[in-house]
Amino acid sequence: MEKSEINTDEFCPEYAGLRRNMKPRHLLMISIGGTIGTGLFLGIGHTIHTAGPLGTVLAYMAGGLVMYLVLLCLGELATAMPVAGSFQTYATRFISPAAGFATGWLYWMSWALCIAADFTAAGIIMNNFYPEVPIYIWCGIFAGFLSSLNLLSVRAYGESEFWFASIKVFAIIAFIIAGAGLIFGFTSNGQALGTSNFITTKGLFPNGISAVLLTMVFVVYSFQGTELVGIAAGECENPGENIPKVMKAVVVRIIVFFWLAVIVLAATIPFTEAGVLESPFAHVFGITGIPYAKMIMTVVVLTAALSAGNSGLYASSRLLWSMSQEGNAPAWCGKLNSRGVPYNAILITVIVACASLITKAVAADTVYLFLISSTGLTGCLIWMVIAVCQINFRREYLSRGGAIEQLKFRTPLFPAVPIMAFIANLVAILALYLAAEYRNMLYCSIPVVLITYLVGVYHNRDKRKKGNIDKKNYSQQVGIK
Repeated sequence: MEKSEINTDEFCPEYAGLRRNMKPRHLLMISIGGTIGTGLFLGIGHTIHTAGPLGTVLAYMAGGLVMYLVLLCLGELATAMPVAGSFQTYATRFISPAAGFATGWLYWMSWALCIAADFTAAGIIMNNFYPEVPIYIWCGIFAGFLSSLNLLSVRAYGESEFWFASIKVFAIIAFIIAGAGLIFGFTSNGQALGTSNFITTKGLFPNGISAVLLTMVFVVYSFQGTELVGIAAGECENPGENIPKVMKAVVVRIIVFFWLAVIVLAATIPFTEAGVLESPFAHVFGITGIPYAKMIMTVVVLTAALSAGNSGLYASSRLLWSMSQEGNAPAWCGKLNSRGVPYNAILITVIVACASLITKAVAADTVYLFLISSTGLTGCLIWMVIAVCQINFRREYLSRGGAIEQLKFRTPLFPAVPIMAFIANLVAILALYLAAEYRNMLYCSIPVVLITYLVGVYHNRDKRKKGNIDKKNYSQQVGIK
């Protein structure tokens, strides 16, 4: 068959309403902001304690590779079809409407819970400064603040997130420089720590290789958020030209920042102490003798929490808006204000996030624990969905006579890259079964995923019966020729 130019916009048509006012630098920082959160600044100590110094470095290198494979897949999809629904819309189009339904709602709920956790982290930090003000008051203040930023305009949101994320990036760069001084002896005391921490009294892997595998799902989770670039593509200026550039920039910056920061932490903090430190970053800054190290890192962690919550609110509201356009969410979620912002989708996301905070206060060991556990695997599942969508998109594109050279961003080594991305995320999920304390996440997540998918099957069957989707459009949506 003769290769011809194909309009890939026809695969996933864009819904009108949102405005393409986001600049490439905003797109870059949104992805970085959604990825670098409190998990890196506070949670990495637990990984070092569990996997050991060398195990942690290897785990983050593997996690970075998995992220790279997934972004290679998403890059091709988002460049060819830059829609606000991103992988939710792709799942509907290239897997099934039920898969798209489940993908959208699981991802939205996961972000709503993450936003609630970010509100809590920021509230705890401010409560340390002003103990007379209850944490829930601070959560309410931050909820109102981030909602206002998102309701103003996409440019206001993008600009605020650019500066939020910039603070985190500058802090990590400063940390890497300070840590390198400790490792190579450039600090005032002149004593080089070297790499002695990597060889423990229990060997290179103090808790065994299985401990490294066990941490993989949490390491992969720490890289999640980079996929936000796909959702933001729906409001990016000149997506065909800018998205490939931003994708490459995201990969380089995230991997460099994470890997170098992890190497510094593993080299400067004994693994036996890492799990009990309130903030490993503040600890390293304190060793260097930098004054007010704890205060500086407290501000950075506060910014990290607000930045991650800001990115999450943006992503989840756009996803909800897109689902409403497809009939998979209430129509009122698709209403836009005069600035092209889905205000109802933003407000309902904030309300659900705050409601989950209530369950944390009154039912932390039951309802809240179930909510957190049931969405714990969502990130890995979404990455698996992206890999499957890329395979199906490429195959259909070729079957229609499309030329690979005409794609502005091409996933290399097809289909090896998406297959490896799928398998790696599946292994990270299955590794949870190795530890009894984490099996609850599997036991809660799997039924929720299946139930959500079955609801999607019923929902789309009901829509067809009621005539909300005519036969021709539905056939185009699911790829029936």
